[in-house]
Amino acid sequence: MKALVLEEYGKVVIKDVPKPQVSGNRVLIKIEACSICGSDVHGFDGSSGRRQPPLIMGHEAAGVIEEIGRQATGFVPGDRVTFDSSEYCGKCSFCAKGKSNLCTTGKVFGVSCDTYHKDGAMAQYITVPDYSVYKIPDEVSFVEAAMAEPLSVALHAINLTDIKLGDTAIIFGAGTIGSMLLKLMKISNCASVIMVDIDDLKLDLAKKTGADICINSAKEDVVERVMQITNFQGADVAFEAVGITQTVTAGIESLKKCGILTLLGNVSRMIDFPLQKTVVKELSIVASCAVTTEYERSLKLIGMGKIDVKDIVSQIVPIERGQEMFDRLHDGEKGLIKVVLTL
Repeated sequence: MKALVLEEYGKVVIKDVPKPQVSGNRVLIKIEACSICGSDVHGFDGSSGRRQPPLIMGHEAAGVIEEIGRQATGFVPGDRVTFDSSEYCGKCSFCAKGKSNLCTTGKVFGVSCDTYHKDGAMAQYITVPDYSVYKIPDEVSFVEAAMAEPLSVALHAINLTDIKLGDTAIIFGAGTIGSMLLKLMKISNCASVIMVDIDDLKLDLAKKTGADICINSAKEDVVERVMQITNFQGADVAFEAVGITQTVTAGIESLKKCGILTLLGNVSRMIDFPLQKTVVKELSIVASCAVTTEYERSLKLIGMGKIDVKDIVSQIVPIERGQEMFDRLHDGEKGLIKVVLTL
């Protein structure tokens, strides 16, 4: 089968690789669309340490079931589906508590690190366990269904955050996850949502899709502006979807006392942390990792038209243009948010 393989850092190539075989409770999915996650871009250059080549990347995808294993249930060939970005055991203490995202033996598709190697969905076919699969509503396209993963990541973070009616929220990072957070918060309890980024084109899109105020942190002092907006009280909640010292610090400094900072970004392995400001303001720090049970709700929100994910898809291109698109994303091309590869 055809696959886009990370052959070495900075280089992805189309290769012919063995087609995966179906057995047990697994299903074979013919991939129709697979988007490039920000984590794939940081794996592409080796900075994350979680995309060790050679590897087929990709975990945001959708397609059609072509074959099912003998123990697989709930699906038949021809079903249009998407799937969870990871596999989990279903038996460990974390899985038993509904925390499958923290499974002790969990593995994420398209990840190769020091402890495991698992090829992903930037290929014609992939096999996944039946418990990870979700049917796509008829009114949802394959491209939209591939966006269910980042939407679920944002939904998981919001579910972990105690947002109250009338709160003012800040989102740091107007990329895919930040955009999904914005869309969800506009149908939540938030009274006002502030978007922060350094890309004016991304901020323009955020403004069009519901952000009440946009701040370019390369041109303005974020903390000073937030304090002016909030009558010098600070925001109630902040979501950090970047993963660097500067935005984490700005989030903490922008919050009011007893505010909540939810961390989603994990680009950096280590950051400096303003401990004293966090303690004296008695802030709550929430860490959000991946997803648990959010896929079904995400697909429902897309299908009902409550959440439009099409406007953050910047490019839909054949997988043969993978190298070009990875280069453009890695170079930080202005306004480029989400790229979807088709097969």
